[in-house]
Amino acid sequence: MTTAKPLFNRLALIGTGLIGGSIARAVRTQGAARSIVATSRSAETRKRVAELGFADQVVESNTAAVEGADLVIVSIPVGACGAVAEEIGPHLKPGAIVSDVGSVKGSVLRDMAPHVPAGVHFIPAHPVAGTEHSGPDSGFAELFVNRWCILTPPENADQAAVEKLKSFWIALGANVETMSAEHHDMVLGITSHLPHLIAYTIVGTADELGAVTRSEVLKFSAGGFRDFTRIAASDPTMWRDVFLYNKDAVLEMLGRFNEDLSQLTRAIRSGNGDALFDHFTRTRAIRRGIVEIGQDSAAPDFGRAHPTLPTEPLPRPYAADNE
Repeated sequence: MTTAKPLFNRLALIGTGLIGGSIARAVRTQGAARSIVATSRSAETRKRVAELGFADQVVESNTAAVEGADLVIVSIPVGACGAVAEEIGPHLKPGAIVSDVGSVKGSVLRDMAPHVPAGVHFIPAHPVAGTEHSGPDSGFAELFVNRWCILTPPENADQAAVEKLKSFWIALGANVETMSAEHHDMVLGITSHLPHLIAYTIVGTADELGAVTRSEVLKFSAGGFRDFTRIAASDPTMWRDVFLYNKDAVLEMLGRFNEDLSQLTRAIRSGNGDALFDHFTRTRAIRRGIVEIGQDSAAPDFGRAHPTLPTEPLPRPYAADNE
């Protein structure tokens, strides 16, 4: 299904990894823009984008990409957003919308807004979607379907521009919510940033544990540890910047987590089974709530496919006494 009429004439994508590449594919599928121009810092990536063909034009510079574009989406690590905004600012088309896809919004607003000229609408955004993969080959058009995209417009943002960007993300299949950048960073601090920090820590601890060999860690990766490794496989540059640029919110959430962890430690040490049971019951209900609102699958083993049983007879480990 495509949009009745393209929302934008020219979409410029600065950055063509998982998110940027998925935006391009979804835009093309839905007809949300008449043309797509893309660029990347890496010549190798630009070459690959041209081979994949999800952009109508691939250019070598950020300034060339934004020329004449009425929607510019910056899809790069948040730490680089300020410098890119300064570079493209003088080349932006009057009336254009400039947005991003970063997981942190306060720093993006602070670093990019001063370089966006009057008459250009700056509306930060965060599509809360992704996988553990990165690069232009990893994108797919359905990435945003039934996922949330959070818009964090400045207080003086043009409402017509906000609504147009909202319509754009809805056309790509997303549900859209609007909130302040500060509130976004606090919410994502607990729902995304802290879980990633914990995942990186647990996987690192297992790797450093001398009593357990690396082969055993890999061989016996049961569901819990296996899922942590999936999260910890996320792009290291992106997550380095997330923790540096959402430092205050992450530290606050980490402090609360440490307090809760101390309570669980005391319950385990003192044999307080009731406290453990009550805590696990409450947190299980949160998981059920996530499934009920359609943000994850209720299928067994989180919807993972399983191989079929072998059809050949299994070898007998020993012979019975009467054989």
